[in-house]
Parts: sequence; structure tokens; C-alpha cells
Amino acid sequence: MSYGQGYNPYAQPGGGYAPPPGAFPPQNAQVSPQAQQWFSMVDRDRSGKINASELQAALVNGRGDHFSDNACKLMISMFDNDASGTIDVYEFEKLYNYINQWLQVFKTYDQDSSGHIEEQELTQAFTQMGFRFSPEFINFLVKKSDPQAHKEVSVDQFIVLCVQVQRFTEAFRQRDTQQNGTITIGFEDFLTVAIGCSY
Repeated sequence: MSYGQGYNPYAQPGGGYAPPPGAFPPQNAQVSPQAQQWFSMVDRDRSGKINASELQAALVNGRGDHFSDNACKLMISMFDNDASGTIDVYEFEKLYNYINQWLQVFKTYDQDSSGHIEEQELTQAFTQMGFRFSPEFINFLVKKSDPQAHKEVSVDQFIVLCVQVQRFTEAFRQRDTQQNGTITIGFEDFLTVAIGCSY
């Protein structure tokens, strides 16, 4: 078998190699004007990349506080395709759309338009998402999200909770081979899930 004569999808005419498809945005890729405008405002150092600190400085929750450090790191990591700790304008547009989708979901459950959701609203949100959590677990989630007052969840913490529940659910389903709602898990596997699902 000759390695020099086979098909190489990355070969350039005249020799050399091209990056794999999807490594860079296509030349004709368009970013919406609104996302481009927001990106320019958030990219304070004009590096062409946004990090978690820049994102945090731009996002404010219903309490008037900036989004938490954890929420911003989580959201950057979800769209950071090259694991650089930053996102470019194309990745930002995906994040921008993602945040707007979560804002709409949050507003659906923030029935009193207070800018945060309480236990009853959080219970309803998770129930409509297909989860049946006990009142004790919902109370735990609220206390974890609101360490001072223990009574409400801001939009950034709501996003973090939903993403973490989704990630843990996926990890659980992979291990629930009999689909009976229980798993047996080794300590290292448990740590892998816990650390991997955090962000």
C-alpha cells in the first residue's frame, strides 16, 4: 500500500495540506449585524476574541448584578471550539442566540416578572422540561443558587442549573443501561462525571 498515492481530503493543489473542514469559518460566513454590534461592545480590548471577564462585564441579571463568574465561564466553554478560553465573533453569535433563547425560557417561568424565579416557578420549569424533582431537591437548588437569601434564582443561575442538570442527565442515561432510573458507579467514574459536568 502506498501512502503517497492515496486520496487525502486535506491535500492542496500543488502539495501541502489545508485545515480540516470547520476549523475556520467559511470565507463567506455572515454574522448578523446585531450580533456583530454586541460583539464589538463586549470585546473591550479589541482583540477579536471575548473571554469570560469581558462577557461578565456585559451581562446583567434581573437583580442588577453582573452574571456570575461560573455562568460566564460555562457559557464561554460551551462555544469555545478551540479550547482557548475565548470565543470569536462566529462563536459569539451562537452564544448570543443561546442566551436569548434561555432568556425567553426564563421569562416564561418568571410569571411575576420579578427578574428571578422562586421555588414554585423553578419546580414548574423543571416539570415542563420533563423532570420530576422532589421539593427538597428544588429547595437545595434554590439555596445553592442564592446563598444569601435562599429564595430565588437569577437568570444566569437558571442557565447554569439547566445546563448542569442536562449534562448530568446525559451522563446518567449513558450509565443507566437497564433504563430503570438507577445506576451503580465507581468512584473515579463518579468524579469524572462530576468534574466533567461542572463546566
